[in-house]
Formats: sequence, C-alpha cells, structure tokens
Amino acid sequence: RTQPLVLMLLLMTWSQGDSQAERFESAKAYCRLCLLKRSTPGKTVQGFQKALARLPMAVLRTVAAGVRGVLAARLAEHWFVGGFIPLGCDGSPLPCPRTTELEERLGKTGKDKSAPSLWVTAFVHLRWGLPWTWRLGKGNASERTHLVQMLRWLPKRALVVADAGYFGHGLTTQMIAAQVQFLLRMSSNVTLYTLEKVRMDQYREGEVYYWPSKKDHAAGAKPLHLRLIRIREKRRRNDVWLLTNVMDKQRLTHQLAGQMYRWRWQNEGCFRTYKHTLKKVKLVSRTVRLVHREAEGAWLALQLLIAQGVLAQLSRTPKRAATVEACDEEVKCSPRKILIAIRQEINSAPKPRRPKYEQELQAAQRERRTRTSAKATR
Repeated sequence: RTQPLVLMLLLMTWSQGDSQAERFESAKAYCRLCLLKRSTPGKTVQGFQKALARLPMAVLRTVAAGVRGVLAARLAEHWFVGGFIPLGCDGSPLPCPRTTELEERLGKTGKDKSAPSLWVTAFVHLRWGLPWTWRLGKGNASERTHLVQMLRWLPKRALVVADAGYFGHGLTTQMIAAQVQFLLRMSSNVTLYTLEKVRMDQYREGEVYYWPSKKDHAAGAKPLHLRLIRIREKRRRNDVWLLTNVMDKQRLTHQLAGQMYRWRWQNEGCFRTYKHTLKKVKLVSRTVRLVHREAEGAWLALQLLIAQGVLAQLSRTPKRAATVEACDEEVKCSPRKILIAIRQEINSAPKPRRPKYEQELQAAQRERRTRTSAKATR
C-alpha cells in the first residue's frame, strides 16, 4: 500500500481546500482514477493519517532519491552553467501546532514563547529554483550540520553557494575533504591572511589563508589555502566578499562568481513558494510522526511541481549553450501557474485534459519586469 499513500500525500499538497478533510476528498477521487482497481487510498482522512504514520520515513527518502536520479537524467544537458552545477543552500523554520507532544519533542526557533517548529535546510538549483535535496531537523537544529550531512548527495562538479551563515574553519575543512567546490559569503568576524599587504580599497581578488582558531590549531587543524573575491555593490553600502576553493581564475571568473551569488535569491523564492504557494507557512499535523511526513511529502511535491514546469519550458525553447547571459534572459516558470494547472487537471477528472495541461505548463511563465531597486521582501 505504499504507492497510494505516497500519491495521496502529493495530491493533498497540490489540492485546494481549507482543511485536510477537503483536500483528502479531492485527492482521493483523482487517486482512484490513477490506480483504477489497485489498492485504494482509504475512505476517511483519519484512516489515511493512521496509515501514513506507520509509513517509514525511509520510504519517502527513497522516493526522493529516485526522483533526483530521474531529474539528473532528464536535465543532464541543462544542469551546467559555466562548467558548474550551481546549488544554493539555505534554511528556514517551519512552525507547527502547539500540541503537548510537539512542544516536548521539537525545539523552538526564537523566543521561549514561540511555537514548536521543524527546521529545513535545502539545496536548490540556482538556474530554475528547483529543489535538489533537503534535510529536516528540530527547530534548534544547525543548518551547517545539515549541509555537511547532505554533501554525499551532491552531484559531481556542484558549486555550493551560501550566505554568511555558513562560515567556519571546520565547515570549510569538511567541504574540502569531501571534494566539494563552494562559494561562500564571508562575515565580518572571519579573519583571513594574505601573503602581501594589500590596500582594502583596491582589493579585487587573490589568494588568502583561512587560519584556524587557537583551540582548533592545537588539535591539529591546518590553515586553508583559498581564494577571496570582492564583488562591488553599487546599490549597497557594503561590498560582498566571497570565499572559494576554486583557485583557477579562468574557470571561476570574477563575473561568474558575482552572478552565481546573485542567483542565490532562487533559494529565497523556493522557500516562499513552499510556504505561501503551497500554504505551508504553518504545518497542520499534530504529532511528531505526521509532521515529519507532511513536511517531507510537501518538499517532494514542490520538487515535482517545479520540475514539471522546467521540463515544459525546456521542451518549447531551442537548445543553446547554458551561458550566464543566456540563463539570465530565459523565461522562468511560475510555480503558482503550474499549481493552478495541476489543480485544474485534478478537478476535471474523470475527463482527461492532457493536451491542454501540457500547453498550460508551457505557458506558466514567471513575470518579467525591469527592477529599479535591489531585491527585497515584498
């Protein structure tokens, strides 16, 4: 009975409704048409939740691993940008209901009176905002620890792009040991050393040494030979300092490094889609087992939703080299419009709308407008 449970979990994330019961009824009708005479998803939402609670999390993670393999095969020609696979890493809290079980077993993010929450850290392909892999933890989990745990799932030639929250000599050492390329924004409390004295106002890029703390140095940690890049920001007071282990200036140019970091906004857009488009600002499950499965299933649903839009957009555009300029000019898919197309397909059952559904996916394009100011929360 694994197939109907996973399918129902995805359909309930995409379906429209003010309650779990409403979404269950809509998803159940479509699921029965997909499965025909095979196993049914159950009769009531209470029965479905009991069956879902018994489903091991390893099943959902295995499905996610299979989806990653399919995406890597379908998008193989379009993964690379400038010779790298740009993957942004970021994290965000997911508030949960204030039940006794969740308050006792989940950590809190922020003040003592805040609601219990999960913490999710996700890798997102920065060309399309497509989730690649994610990790769930308690509300007080460390996103840097999550990043280290997800390194084994990264493809070869991946370039990890992250903000100033992912600093630390230990984290950088672990990424180098795992042979992972990275581009990290440095915070003001990180000290780097150069071989020669350089005026700060004239610095553009160069080789630096990341020295460990006295405690780590006494434990055997060694200085790291890295490259520091300074990105001038015309619209902001402070410039952006990026640290990377790609020493070849021809391979990772100054311009490419700056553009890769600007694409990190795709991470923010992915979390916005998850919370607001899929209505996951606050999770609704009231037990630890169900809240983990709800969050895991919703991220899988988000990955499949954006993947459908990306594949539809690529099918209608001519093949060309994935340069930085071409990627900036290409039309991105709109998650909201893709979700509307999926809901129309669900609601139109049992009459299939397959040709029209594919056309709607191709037309689900993101709005393009000329920005007059820096990106900010709207």
